[in-house]
Amino acid sequence: MSDLTPTQAHHEWSSGRAAIVDVREPVEYETTHVEGIPLLPMSEFMERIDELPDGPLIIMCRSGRRSAQIADYLNANGEHGEVANLEGGIIQWAAEGLPYEGAPPS
Repeated sequence: MSDLTPTQAHHEWSSGRAAIVDVREPVEYETTHVEGIPLLPMSEFMERIDELPDGPLIIMCRSGRRSAQIADYLNANGEHGEVANLEGGIIQWAAEGLPYEGAPPS
C-alpha cells in the first residue's frame, strides 16, 4: 500500500480490508479521535510494536508526518505486510467530512 487519502482509508477500514492505528499522543487522542481506531503512541511505538493488528495497516496521526515515518519504518522492516500512511492525518480526515469524536482537529 502507498499513501491513502482519508476517504480511501475510511473505505478500506470500514470494509474490513485494513486496520487503522493512530500514533498520536494520548492528549491529542483524547481531544479528537475516530471511534474504533486504537491508539499506539509514537513515543511508545517500539515497546508496543507487537500490539499491531495483523493484516494490512493504515497509520494515522495529526497531519501525516509522524504516520509517514512509522509507515516507512514498517515497510522497510517488512514484518507487518502492507502498510500505508494516511495523507493529511486526522486534520484531512475531518476536512473530508469523515466521522470523528471530540473537538475539530487543528
